[in-house]
Amino acid sequence: MAARIPVRPTDLRGAARLATEATHGLTDLVEAMHERIARVPLVGRASADGRLGGIGGLVYRSVRGVTRGVGSGVDALLGLVAASLPAPDTSPEREAVVAALNGVLGDHLAATANPLAIPLTLRHGGRALVLEREALAERLPDATSRLAVLLHGLCMNDLQWTRDGHDHGAALQRDGGFTPLYAHYNSGLHISTNGQALAQQLERLVAQWPRRLRRLVLVGHSMGGLVARSAWHAARKAGHRWPDRVDALVFLGTPHHGAPLERAGHGLSLVLRATPYAAPLARLGRVRSAGITDLRHGNLLDEDWDGHDRFARTGDRRRPLPLPADVPCFALAATTGARKGDARDCLLGDGLVPLDSALGRHAEPRHTLAFAPERQWVGHRINHLELLGHPEVYAQLRRWLA
Repeated sequence: MAARIPVRPTDLRGAARLATEATHGLTDLVEAMHERIARVPLVGRASADGRLGGIGGLVYRSVRGVTRGVGSGVDALLGLVAASLPAPDTSPEREAVVAALNGVLGDHLAATANPLAIPLTLRHGGRALVLEREALAERLPDATSRLAVLLHGLCMNDLQWTRDGHDHGAALQRDGGFTPLYAHYNSGLHISTNGQALAQQLERLVAQWPRRLRRLVLVGHSMGGLVARSAWHAARKAGHRWPDRVDALVFLGTPHHGAPLERAGHGLSLVLRATPYAAPLARLGRVRSAGITDLRHGNLLDEDWDGHDRFARTGDRRRPLPLPADVPCFALAATTGARKGDARDCLLGDGLVPLDSALGRHAEPRHTLAFAPERQWVGHRINHLELLGHPEVYAQLRRWLA
């Protein structure tokens, strides 16, 4: 395992920080459970703030104090080690682990400056690009006038566009003369935060591209499609020039109106909070990242979440954001059903994203996305991840981008 997943000194430092924070959080959770039980008559009285008094409270305070002390010492030691040792090459396995961790805890990693937090970059061959003309020309000597930027989904990374030996980006390079670049981002951050960062990166990329750029297409899988829409809006608002170069936005299994799994998790958290002895366990549900909670309804803008408790019992507060009117937009959806209209087709979609959400359909007209009928496609017996490598999906993608 050590040979397959090379561990960097900064990885150890980041993991140690998380372990310290997890121990502290678990101590709080156990004390809160203890406090709830202690409220039972004749057992004893507990403080109203969830903390215990007496010997029990002293024990929990001692555990937190020791944890903080040990954690600070380990962090300082690993900081010295990280500064003195070279970082080994990464691997697909390490990238997958770090990406999954960012998807679940990415906002916390970024807020605490944890070295495991992923900064948004544009990559090629698994390595970040320096967005300067000479550096791009040296790194991409075969760069063409056609550029395809691919955006991964939640808990994933740019290397995972390769599935079953197929990569949509590499295939578009082979068949369409596109130069594929891949966004690599912290999918646990708010979608609007990633959208703004992507917009800035694309503005610099287009300005520094070493060839005259004739075509620019964005292909987003799952959350990546939402990030692309958010980036488009942020770029237009900021007066960026790169949207004028885009001639296609392609969405693969994008939950434009959210995903049932996050709504179910939110509902479970609310049930736990309403149950006297289980209420402290609802804290575990509040660990999930901002990126995940954005998927409840498909938040794209700061206004959709800023100033609101994202864990509260609320409905869809999104500001309606239509598709760009000046660029063709394409939706590829999938269903595990064998044919149109069967139960899996209607209820499950691709297993994670329902068909209505992937195709932009909504009960409220103001939220409905106007994909033209000829720019919609539904694949049967295809699940969410198979959208990345299924030959029928690529065939349709190639037809649209030809």
